[in-house]
Amino acid sequence: MFLQQWRLILALECIFTCISSQSFLQKRQCAFQVSPQNNKYTTAGNVSGSVQLCENTQCCVGYFLIINGQPQVDLLACDIAEKSCPDATCKAQTRFNHRLIKCVCNTDLCNSNITWTPESEKLRLAYSYSGDEIVKTVIILVGTLLVLCFMIVAAKWRHHFKEKKENPSSLDDHSVSQLCSCQTTKTSDIDVANIELQQIMGHGCFATVWQGKYQGSMVAAKVFPAGWKHKFIAEKEVYELPLMKHVGIVDFLGTGRKPDGGSWLIVLEFAEKGSLHSYLCKHTTNWMSSLKLCQSLSQGLLYLHSDLYIHGVHKPPVAHRDLSTFNVLVRADGTCVLCDFGCSTILRSCSGNRHWSSHTANMGLAQLGRLRYMSPEFLDGSVDLRSTSCFLQGDIYAFALLLWEIWMRCSDLFEGGVVPKHLLPYEYELGANVTLESLIQYVLHMDKRPSIPKHWELLPQGFALEQILTDCWDCEPDARLTAQCVVNRLVSLQSCYST
Repeated sequence: MFLQQWRLILALECIFTCISSQSFLQKRQCAFQVSPQNNKYTTAGNVSGSVQLCENTQCCVGYFLIINGQPQVDLLACDIAEKSCPDATCKAQTRFNHRLIKCVCNTDLCNSNITWTPESEKLRLAYSYSGDEIVKTVIILVGTLLVLCFMIVAAKWRHHFKEKKENPSSLDDHSVSQLCSCQTTKTSDIDVANIELQQIMGHGCFATVWQGKYQGSMVAAKVFPAGWKHKFIAEKEVYELPLMKHVGIVDFLGTGRKPDGGSWLIVLEFAEKGSLHSYLCKHTTNWMSSLKLCQSLSQGLLYLHSDLYIHGVHKPPVAHRDLSTFNVLVRADGTCVLCDFGCSTILRSCSGNRHWSSHTANMGLAQLGRLRYMSPEFLDGSVDLRSTSCFLQGDIYAFALLLWEIWMRCSDLFEGGVVPKHLLPYEYELGANVTLESLIQYVLHMDKRPSIPKHWELLPQGFALEQILTDCWDCEPDARLTAQCVVNRLVSLQSCYST
């Protein structure tokens, strides 16, 4: 009987607390110190001197750079959005080969008073409770334990529901489809004797792309030497996935092998305007045509990343892993299509366990993707490869650089001025031949990105453009937008700033 009464009391207390929590929960106070490149954290709450009162979260965050063996404050602030932060004190999370340290905690000013212990090479954050706080904590601990658990579950459920509502096709490692996606769609081989190779359009690391004619239509034929059969198979495997047909992905027509038993061929649709890189080198765009390039590109990436199950057929998510303007084609109608999947990773799921495609799982990171488009965590080799989301987040970083390249050739964004010639990301800052060391220094240690023209702040859409870029190339992978969110942002751009 007593146990039932006790449960009833706890239930009533839980309901009362949930109803009245907004009236007695105090806003979190965090130590505040930001550098100019981190000024977005000023929007996380009201700042008074070196203290920030959080608006949207109960979490404090701190970033510290290790310089000459000692931690130097890079950022102290409220976290931008509500996240899980169960620790009362900041526990060190090392990043980028121990050159950056992050900590997140849930008590007032807990992100300050950092101490460095050289013997253990770990950060320990000094935090002391007052006597009153200890007594208060002991008294209320048992009575509020169930209440806190309920509130945490409720908050996470609301956040999960909100995220799913905005991004229904987001990829969640904890909600993997139970379907087996180990099969590919079988396609008939093409008789390469019927393909007329006419002229070379480009050379890659593993293949040569020819313009040709097949069944009376222009096609592109990607020719792999016999020694690169494994690259041919890896790319063929992506094209042959179930449901792998979308307006934002280049049309796959089939594969074949030359009669002499030498080269392998992948035959694709012919994109009249060539690669996005060559297109931007030769042409400027107006606002609407640049938005058309960006939207079609984002929709293709969203489809590639999507986990689809339609009429009993399953397409697993695919991470491109080599996004660049060289690996995007432009059709005659001014839309973009994704191509070149030789470095891609298929995020298969069999019996609920997601794993990499066998052809890309064992490849070294240095072999995958163009250096200047690699995200910070891949540059430094600190990426957690156990999380499949890291590959998709790397795509989003590279996608932001593509958006920057497109918008830097938009005449309507340089009205009254001269549109700059097309440059690759970081070409202006680091030169045409970037090195891994220079990128790590610039992108990681300095947290720099390609420069955004200052006059964009004066344009009606300028703030929205900058937000999309900064939210996609954020140094923190988890803070980047998903492909679905990018599509939504670009649709909003069109509806709000059409000219």
